[in-house]
Amino acid sequence: MSIYFEKAGFYDEDSVLIERFVAGERTAFEPLYEKYYAKVFSLAKGVLIIDEEAADVTQEVFTLVYRNLGRFNRQSKFSTWLFRIAINRSIQESRKRRFRHKHVELTEAADQAAPEHAQEPDMRIQRALEQLNPQDRAILTLFYWQEQNLNEISESMGINLNAAKTRLYRARERFKRFFEQEASHDSD
Repeated sequence: MSIYFEKAGFYDEDSVLIERFVAGERTAFEPLYEKYYAKVFSLAKGVLIIDEEAADVTQEVFTLVYRNLGRFNRQSKFSTWLFRIAINRSIQESRKRRFRHKHVELTEAADQAAPEHAQEPDMRIQRALEQLNPQDRAILTLFYWQEQNLNEISESMGINLNAAKTRLYRARERFKRFFEQEASHDSD
């Protein structure tokens, strides 16, 4: 395999798969897809809120990655590059759809079976998240659901460490304000 990966310190399973893919072995993409699908979907859902939209964006992200994997410069980890694409694409989609009204017909919702042992989501959290801008939802998703540290967030979002700290702090404050507003509405 490539000496480049060993010298750069990125000799890992992802790097091997990428090198095989770039060399023409298209089936080497499948393990990358399987490994990261759930994380990309979770990130997209954190920004977009709605499962169907998140699934669409996730497929678009992997299509983009498949088409452009040969252009990946390998200066950073594959996951960092992938998450940056996912964040950007999710935010773009969120901006396109922000003026559409989201609703599900009551009969459609009633026909869907609830998953077994599913914990009921706190609708106050959902409503507070919906009020945040896509960048705030993205950074909160990376920190809380993807469990990335601030260095990883700064790389994934293409911002410096101080900007990541500031954005996370501000996103938390906005979320807290919206959540408290939702809680006060529920108690009325």
